[in-house]
Amino acid sequence: MATSKRFTVATWQMMEQLLEVDNLDEALSGSLDIIVNNLKSEAGIIWLLDKKTDRLHPVCNIGSADISNVSIENGIGVEGKVTKTGESTMIADAANDPSFEGTTLDDYGVVTKTMICVPLNVVREVIGCVQIINKTDGSLYDEEELELCEHMAALAAMTIDEKGLIVDSGEEKEVLIKLENVTKQFVTGDTVLQVLKGINLDIYKNEFVVILGESGCGKSTMMNIIGGMDFLTGGKLFVEGKDFSHPTDLELTKYRREYIGFVFQAYNLMPNLTAVENVQFIAELVDNPMSSKDAIAKVGLTDRANNYPGQMSGGQQQRVSIARALVKNPKLILADEPTAALDYTTSIEVLNVIEDIVKNQGTTVLMVTHNGEIAKMADRVVKVRNGKIASIKRNLSPLHASELVW
Repeated sequence: MATSKRFTVATWQMMEQLLEVDNLDEALSGSLDIIVNNLKSEAGIIWLLDKKTDRLHPVCNIGSADISNVSIENGIGVEGKVTKTGESTMIADAANDPSFEGTTLDDYGVVTKTMICVPLNVVREVIGCVQIINKTDGSLYDEEELELCEHMAALAAMTIDEKGLIVDSGEEKEVLIKLENVTKQFVTGDTVLQVLKGINLDIYKNEFVVILGESGCGKSTMMNIIGGMDFLTGGKLFVEGKDFSHPTDLELTKYRREYIGFVFQAYNLMPNLTAVENVQFIAELVDNPMSSKDAIAKVGLTDRANNYPGQMSGGQQQRVSIARALVKNPKLILADEPTAALDYTTSIEVLNVIEDIVKNQGTTVLMVTHNGEIAKMADRVVKVRNGKIASIKRNLSPLHASELVW
C-alpha cells in the first residue's frame, strides 16, 4: 500500500510537470527526474523519433554517461524495438535473460542489469520511448514499477502531441572537447579531497552549453581542466581528437593563448587602459587576432571604445571582457558566472552578446552558472552533482536571451 501511495504521488507530480509547465523541455526533464528518483535508478533517458531520418535521439538523460550526440536507427536495439513495436519491455535480470541484446549505454560504461523501456504512444503512432536502467540498490524492477513508467510515458506523449513538438536533430555535431572518465583530487597532508569522480562529457563545435550545479559540486574544477588552468588526476582530455591529458608547458601555453577565451565574474580589466586598449593588449599576444575595433563593435561598445573601465557600467565592462576573449578568434570561450555580479538588465545585455557569438561567430561557449533561467537559452544543459554528471538535457527550442525572466 505504501508503495502504491508513493507511485500515486509520483504520478501527480509528473502531471504537474507535464501539464502545467510552459517549457516542454523542462517538463520532460523534470518528469524523468521524478521517475528515476522514485524508482531509485542509476540512469534514465527519453528518446524521441526524428521522422525525417527514422532515427531516435535522446532529448534528456539522467546518469553519468553523455549520449547526447548518439542516435539509434528505429527498430534496432531495445530502444528502437520498443519504438517500432509500441510494446513495453522489462528486463528483470539482464545477465540471465536470453532475449536481452544490450542497450546504447553499454558503450558508455553503464552495465545494464535491469531495465524498463516503454513507448511514447500517441493516437496515430509511436513517437519515441522512455528508458529506465538499473536500481541503485541492486534489486530488480517489478510490474508496478513498469506500470508507473507507462503512466509517465502516456502523459508525456499526450503533452508532446498536444504541443505539436517536432524533433529535428539536424546534422550530427563534431566533437571539440572530450572528457573521458576524468577525475580530480586535491591532497592536503593526509587528507584527499575527490572533487571530480569520473566525468564523461563531449563539447561540440558551435554550441552553447550551460553547466549547473551547487557550490562545491566540481563544475568550476571541470571548466579549469578544460581551460588548461588545472590538471586532471585521472582519465583523459581530448582536444579535436588529440590526447591533451598531459600537455607540455609549451603546448599548454599555446592552447590557453590561442585556443581558449576566458570570461570571469570579475572583469579583470586594466584600469589605466581604455576599452579598445584592453582588447588590443590581448590581441597582440596571439597569432591570428581579429581587429580590436571589430571585437569592440561585436559587443556593441563602439561608442565607448575610448572610455576607461571606471567610466563604464558593470555590464559594459563585462562586454569588454567578452570582446577581449573574442579578439583571439578562439575555438572555445569559457564563461564562469559572467552575470553573477550584474543586475537583470545588464545580464540580458551580456547574454545577448553571448547568443550572437554562438550563432554568428561559430564559437563554442561553455558557461558555468547558478542561474537556472540562463539554461533555457542553451543548446544543452549539463547538471553536475557530487563530482559526477547528474543529467544532460538537449533544449529542443532554446529561448532568446531577451525572453529570459528572473
